[in-house]
Amino acid sequence: MRILDTEIEKGKSYQLSINLAKSHLRNSMLVPVIVHRAKKDGPVVLLNGAVHGDELNGIDIIRRLISNGYHKPKRGTIICIPVLNVFGYLNVSRNFPDGRDLNRVFPGTKNGSLASQLAYKFTTEIAPHVDLMIDFHTGGADRVNAPQIRCAPSDEEALKLATIFNPPFIIHSKLISKSLREMMNKNKKTVLLFEGGKSSVFEEDVIQHGVNGTIRVLHHLGMTPDCPEVSTEPVVISQSKWVRARFSGMFHPTVENGSKVNKKDVLGFITDPYGDFNKKVRAAYDGHVFCVNNAPIVYKGDALFHIGVTGANENLPDD
Repeated sequence: MRILDTEIEKGKSYQLSINLAKSHLRNSMLVPVIVHRAKKDGPVVLLNGAVHGDELNGIDIIRRLISNGYHKPKRGTIICIPVLNVFGYLNVSRNFPDGRDLNRVFPGTKNGSLASQLAYKFTTEIAPHVDLMIDFHTGGADRVNAPQIRCAPSDEEALKLATIFNPPFIIHSKLISKSLREMMNKNKKTVLLFEGGKSSVFEEDVIQHGVNGTIRVLHHLGMTPDCPEVSTEPVVISQSKWVRARFSGMFHPTVENGSKVNKKDVLGFITDPYGDFNKKVRAAYDGHVFCVNNAPIVYKGDALFHIGVTGANENLPDD
């Protein structure tokens, strides 16, 4: 196995890096890549964080796995990239300095934009070695995701591993064009996309779900000896719709993220600053809330609550 021009020998650890560009101060901007290969052959698992530079929970999930030695498997190889988008991370920004979203340019090009060049490096030098990728994300802007694994409903291996991961929710999710997950899927790689919390903060509950779920998957693959216990079964969401704001105003969510709700339940309120306008936001159907928009000010049509249902033949209203 040869990664980033380095021969990866059995039983050894490596601190590698993707050297893509220099900063304005002429310092090299390196993407650290931590690799440990066990003496015994086995699968290659990639733990990948911060495709979006402000999504911090995934970074700390991988950091904790490394600090507790879970990146050194009994068999196979584990590759850790805690911060893929170092450019966004240093600017505390979702995207690259030129505004491009790294997760919309895969597989990238050798001489394109900076984001596209990083995507190309990843696609050609990291992805070919990987059997399974666990990709860690959070909600963007003011959206808060309940801990969940997203995977394509047609990917039986991903669904099996998602159940072993044991998040509160497993979401049937279509592939997005030019995303990292789509690129890996096209290259016959298994992908678990973990979503939890919101950007720019660390959330302990979300981080613990990510750490424990990853250890369960590694244990299933025979890569680590111990495994956290499972207390509940995941809720599998087959379809979902957003409840949108019918009015502009000040938004006050009242339902807890992750809750089961029934049609017409009150989920929150939209008010004005003057005390004479107060409108209820109600659930349009029965289901589970797995994402809440915490923006204090909203406009008519803004997405407020993402609600999913478990029934395969459920007819959901239009947004």
